Amino acid sequence: METTYNVKVWKIATYKGSRGTTYTVRWTLDGSERRAPFATRALADAFRSELVSATRRGEAFSLSTGRPISHQSGATTVNWYDFAIQFADVQWDRTAGNSRKNTAKALTATTIAMLRTPPAGFKAVDVRTALREFAFNTKRRDEAPQKIAVILRWVERNTLSMAAWEDPAKVDEVLRAFDVLLDGTRAAASSVKRNRRVLNVAMEHAVKRKVLRTNPLPKGRGTAPKTSSAVDKRAILNTGQAARLLGWVRGRTRGGPRLHAFFAVLYYTGPRPEEAVAMRVQDVQLPDADAADQWCELLFHTAQPEVGKNWTDTGTVHEERGLKGRATDDTRVVPGHPSLTRILREHIKAEGLKPGDLLFQGEGGELLAGSVIRRAWRSARAAIFTPEEFDTPLGKRVYDLRHTRLTKWLNDGVPPAQVAEWAGNSVPVLLATYARCVSGQLSELKRRMEAGEDLPELPDAGR
Repeated sequence: METTYNVKVWKIATYKGSRGTTYTVRWTLDGSERRAPFATRALADAFRSELVSATRRGEAFSLSTGRPISHQSGATTVNWYDFAIQFADVQWDRTAGNSRKNTAKALTATTIAMLRTPPAGFKAVDVRTALREFAFNTKRRDEAPQKIAVILRWVERNTLSMAAWEDPAKVDEVLRAFDVLLDGTRAAASSVKRNRRVLNVAMEHAVKRKVLRTNPLPKGRGTAPKTSSAVDKRAILNTGQAARLLGWVRGRTRGGPRLHAFFAVLYYTGPRPEEAVAMRVQDVQLPDADAADQWCELLFHTAQPEVGKNWTDTGTVHEERGLKGRATDDTRVVPGHPSLTRILREHIKAEGLKPGDLLFQGEGGELLAGSVIRRAWRSARAAIFTPEEFDTPLGKRVYDLRHTRLTKWLNDGVPPAQVAEWAGNSVPVLLATYARCVSGQLSELKRRMEAGEDLPELPDAGR
């Protein structure tokens, strides 16, 4: 294929005829003029900008087609918005609800950065909502209200083509857009990293479909913000604080005893909240009623994370799945302290629950709602903690009950392999997450190190 770098791009020519106005992009290759007519100036501007960008990149143009070489891959003929929708649809059938939602968020941020001009005719928040909740939601796209449909048509007309990804400056611009939220504040490092991960999958998909020749995203160390999975030690509750919080929940007027039993399971056995929500009565193995101070056993085999009805296949708020990071049918058994035995026995009796019933139910017998759980926990913290304590990370999230239990097991000397088994983690993940929270064992560790030291006594330095 013959190519040339001798390219000149001229201004857009406007022709007003009886049938309407035509906007023509003109450019020359080795002195030979080429033309491309468009019905609107916006389309002509977009095409001319792509030609100019190609010349600035030093890209060769094909003498046979008159277009930049990158056009041969299909990058110029594919609109980013159309590609992003196609990618979202491919991912929909492969992923769970939360992953679908994260994909939509990443594609929304990317699409905003890929617009030719800011959405002056619409509110920025409305454009983002239209993209996140409808354009990149396979289930709801065809249900978009008229107001949303108008916004999405504007986005489609004003989005750059995939050829923009061959401009390193544009790639950097898109990645920088991930760093800032709509209100101008800096995005969390974990959010930025997640968006980059989704975009990288999208770029690999573009390469696979021959829309792009190579993945344009930078590789190697330092290309994504650093994040830490370690638990903040300030979030861990001590025994007295946990007792006061659970005691307040128990005395709550509406659903107090039921929520008390739920939080007690989190505190004594450390499951993820979505695992505790999914438990059935038959998953609790209680000792005989006349056996005092006996441990119980809890079986965890299912999770019911709260995703949102717009992102699940069934249209329900929760999505049923297996345990995190485990095979579909995997299970784990965790021992429950005698105090938990008494709490669960009392709870099952008071609620009149049968073996196949949900262990923790909402007021209508449905799954216990996350909003109810979070509201009760926030109220407990506000009632028990001082204003200064309330504003700290101390037990701020319901999930911190799990962190508290796993930390306590490690501090009590339970082997990490056993704690990892009970927690449903791998040992490396467990240690990376909780190493900073392990304390109170320094004296014992010093004693062990002294006992193992068998070197002869060193002579004084002055001898």
